[in-house]
Amino acid sequence: MSYTPRDDRYESMKYVRCGRSGLKLPLVSLGLWHNFGGEGASSALENGRLMVRRAFDLGITHFDLANNYGPPPGSAELHFGKILADDFRSHRDEMVISSKAGYLMWPGPYGEWGSKKYLVASLDQSLERMGLDYVDIFYSHRPDPETPLEETMGALDLVVRQGKALYAGISNYKPAEARQAIQILRRLGTPCLIHQPSYSMLNRWVEEELLDLLASEGVGCIAFSPLARGQLTDRYLQGIPSDSRAASGSVALKPEQITDQLREKVRRLERVARKRGESIARMALAWVLRTGKVTSVLVGASKVSQVEDCARVTASAPFSGEELAEIEAALAG
Repeated sequence: MSYTPRDDRYESMKYVRCGRSGLKLPLVSLGLWHNFGGEGASSALENGRLMVRRAFDLGITHFDLANNYGPPPGSAELHFGKILADDFRSHRDEMVISSKAGYLMWPGPYGEWGSKKYLVASLDQSLERMGLDYVDIFYSHRPDPETPLEETMGALDLVVRQGKALYAGISNYKPAEARQAIQILRRLGTPCLIHQPSYSMLNRWVEEELLDLLASEGVGCIAFSPLARGQLTDRYLQGIPSDSRAASGSVALKPEQITDQLREKVRRLERVARKRGESIARMALAWVLRTGKVTSVLVGASKVSQVEDCARVTASAPFSGEELAEIEAALAG
């Protein structure tokens, strides 16, 4: 069935300027880390198609991938490329599409980390899989302890100058590494647009230094795993569903991480969310966005209803001091 986007798709979403750049990102972005891969899996492709369509109808214009997303590696980009070709050929200029390289993608000494050879080759492969001439953002997915940072950042500068990417970004960089990377890119003449760190109620390391660093340097921040890979939802309150990420054997979430202590924290958080008139997932996203230091939250989804719930964070009310205190008490408990 052909797809025609809704005419009102930009009316409810909020768009935030990314650092000191001219690019605006939607408050909610869709990540294709899980649930978009699978070799020959037509059901995964069609479910992914439904989620991308619904996301775009809700004003979500940013779609985030990486070379190794799947599983198997590369399959998420292949599926997304098919969706682009079939449904979004005439809407490419309304979309922000990002990819990354840094984790293991192919065997041998040139298939991971941060060398110029790997990063440039990986981006070429990603563009071919997605049928694109360029991505909007290309990230160094993780710092390489053995490759000079000047080489890794030089590769990002190169692909931008080649027109294969419009902007450069970094992901999973600690504050000291991020500061150095930002300074190198500035000297090269390709400013660092954005940093993609993990951040959620259960994972708050960025609050110690990174968020202030990015704000002072004029670099945007997009938080991945803001729902702690599904832990900050009602998904696991009654056990581990057979169709859940924790039950699938995924490296992203192990069954032993769903402890009684975690469930009690989530139940207490859910009571706060209920009083706010929203799901715990939506409240968790609003909490990550509460200070204005995060440009966008990067959410994953396995069904359309999850995309819809996350997009409603644009209507979430600001937190009262009492609500924030209740949340802190629940997390400490």
